Amino acid sequence: MFQNLTDRLGRVIKTMRGQARLTESNTAEMLREVRLALLEADVALPVIKELIGRIKDKALGEEVVGSLTPGQALVGVVQKELCAIMGEGVQGQLNLAAQPPAVILMAGLQGAGKTTSVAKLAKWLKDTQKKKVLTVSCDVYRPAAIAQLKTVSEQVGVDFFPSSENDQPTAIAQGALDWAKRHYHDVLIVDTAGRLGIDEAMMQEIAQLHKTLTPIETLFVVDAMLGQDAVNTAKAFHETLPLTGVILTKLDGDARGGAALSVKHITGVPIKFAGVAEKLDGLEPFDPERMANRILGMGDILALVEQAQKTVDIEQAQKLAEKVKKGGFDLNDYRMQISQMRQMGGLSNLIDKLPAQMAQAAQKADMGLAEKQVRRTQGIIDSMTPEERRKPELLKASRKRRIAAGAGVQVQEVNRMLAQFEQMQGMMKQFKGGKMARMMSGFAAKGMGGMFKK
Repeated sequence: MFQNLTDRLGRVIKTMRGQARLTESNTAEMLREVRLALLEADVALPVIKELIGRIKDKALGEEVVGSLTPGQALVGVVQKELCAIMGEGVQGQLNLAAQPPAVILMAGLQGAGKTTSVAKLAKWLKDTQKKKVLTVSCDVYRPAAIAQLKTVSEQVGVDFFPSSENDQPTAIAQGALDWAKRHYHDVLIVDTAGRLGIDEAMMQEIAQLHKTLTPIETLFVVDAMLGQDAVNTAKAFHETLPLTGVILTKLDGDARGGAALSVKHITGVPIKFAGVAEKLDGLEPFDPERMANRILGMGDILALVEQAQKTVDIEQAQKLAEKVKKGGFDLNDYRMQISQMRQMGGLSNLIDKLPAQMAQAAQKADMGLAEKQVRRTQGIIDSMTPEERRKPELLKASRKRRIAAGAGVQVQEVNRMLAQFEQMQGMMKQFKGGKMARMMSGFAAKGMGGMFKK
């Protein structure tokens, strides 16, 4: 999402190399590029004005004047001010200090991902906070809205309060609240109706729901792809409702990212969560510092580690480690590795979180082609029999033709996949011989680009 902003800021930093210190002239040139980068990212104009002013004051201040590494000093200033604009500290803290059930009211325009965000938040509360959660839909206008929430609630394993399109939203809300009290739910999450645009009837209805429920949290769900329009919409909602936070959805998309940098400054309420994937576990607490690091090309290795912890089966990984130590690594293991990587969001998602310098080699490759190749590799392995996966040496010409037909590929692709597997198998054998250092040095020499060859 922030690639263009990252690239521009990267070029600014490169121009500072070889200069002894930050001066009035080179800082002015740098700030011009930063301003253009922010405008292209669709950041709100008041935010740009304040951010540029703060960077200028700090860049020309005592803390960096005379620095021997002005480029590094500049990165530090920009990173700190980006964090300040987006909010200090991790924002994903919900105030649940209320007599149960703690009510969370969700607001937003139609199409922002509000219903999916209800399910994602319910899953986050259930899994990380160990809360008993009830969801309810007060959207009696959008076809199948109630059925959609019921489905996603079942998928994440939380309770759902049934409602009907013939019911009044306030009656639904009151019924759900009574039910949650009687059945000892910790949290009630209320999905509300969205509109294609802001209108008076919508605002009156959601204001009435707020009065009926007196929620402890009122979260505004906003689509990051709306850019500056998202900020204007959030501001309009905030004038009607006492918003306590924002959930920014579709942060993994191709939008320019201006909403992430603008919404906290404009509305005065923090971004508490960010939707980072379409899957129902794709919600994470918003961390301004980590977001600023990604914008500046520093990557988000911590997010990679957390993602691995959530998606990788530790028991399976331990079994594989023991198997590799004994010299065993077959096509079933190879497929498991591919499957776990795809569960983590695929190659493009992983590379997006790497520091810019580490990701450069991978970005030279056609990521769309690489993702397609990964899917084909999994399809080829799925077309094999269990015995063939255990004993790849059985794969002679006739079997390869059958597998290629089953996977919808050419025999050459089966041969290429087997060659890649043999290379991986050879690397795994290094573990058995205790030659880890030599394996890693050879991998580094080949570079990441070798991973994505056709």
